Amino acid sequence: MINVTKTYLPPLEEYQNYLKKIWDSAWLTNRGELVKELEQKLTSFLGVPNLLFVNNGTIALQIAIKALDLKGEIITTPFSYVATTSSIVWEGCEPIFVDIEKNTLCIDADLIENAITEKTTGILATHVYGIPCDVEKIEKIAQKHNLKVIYDAAHCFGVKYKGQSLLNYGDISTLSFHATKLFHTGEGGGIVANNKEVFDKLFYMHNFGHNGPEDFFGVGINGKSSELHAAMGLSILPYIQQIVAKRKEISLLYDELLLKNTSLRCPKLPKQIEYNYPYYPILFDSEEKLLDVQKRLNDNNIFPRRYFYPSLNTLKYTKSFSCPVSENISTRVLCLPLYYDLDLSDVEKIGKLIIL
Repeated sequence: MINVTKTYLPPLEEYQNYLKKIWDSAWLTNRGELVKELEQKLTSFLGVPNLLFVNNGTIALQIAIKALDLKGEIITTPFSYVATTSSIVWEGCEPIFVDIEKNTLCIDADLIENAITEKTTGILATHVYGIPCDVEKIEKIAQKHNLKVIYDAAHCFGVKYKGQSLLNYGDISTLSFHATKLFHTGEGGGIVANNKEVFDKLFYMHNFGHNGPEDFFGVGINGKSSELHAAMGLSILPYIQQIVAKRKEISLLYDELLLKNTSLRCPKLPKQIEYNYPYYPILFDSEEKLLDVQKRLNDNNIFPRRYFYPSLNTLKYTKSFSCPVSENISTRVLCLPLYYDLDLSDVEKIGKLIIL
């Protein structure tokens, strides 16, 4: 069976070395030494001013919305994983959907300003498949209208844009370290903030609002992660460059097999990007062709996924918005298997099955 992804696991003995430290200290959670070590190493590796390790990428979004005190309407993308939208709703705000750009599949920055009302307090955009949004244009709009910007950067581990980490744009960027991601901690997530005051607020909020053992900064939630999860991240981090290199090799082979002499296409990467190859999305001419290929692959024990379907503006618990590009793209995009130990011969088999 070939699934859309397969979790990378580090050498067992290296993970066990960290477990030995945990057993020796008997400190499993509540910001132990391994959590702090992981935060420090990730801050350095990613080239960001700070990073808070939390228990998943969804809580990262929810804490970000709360920390920036966003109310009312938040402009967002309909083409993302459901957590981007559900976090807005969960925090009592209203998602206002703006359609996506057809080449990058990220939010169309040219449409944002027309969606701003007196109730708008922020923009929550996703760097889809690790592809940067138009961060310069979004920043200008946010400054003009005094809006906060959160980037759902769940796919962006290690991505650089114009020579710096993509995570350095916006007020806050959030990461997912779920087991399906190229860097993971089993379950986990991260939050990066450019402003120290905001980061301090995020820190308090992820630990019940504690300001010392017997004082409270304000309202908070339990967003902490454990030493066991940090140990997984510390074990995987030394292998990230070779993981990305292998994923690039597989992606380039898919390009060779699928993009020449066919009508298939992939989202467009902007210039000046150092990419991490988190997914391999392919766009078909129609949903009918996608479903035909998906069935053919499934019949051969190959299981791609429809990331992202359906378009989030069609969710029953949100206000209805017309987003024709997103609605169309979501019916035609399929993410192919991509993971570290996927054999190149299997990639060739997948390519041949697709273009039959």
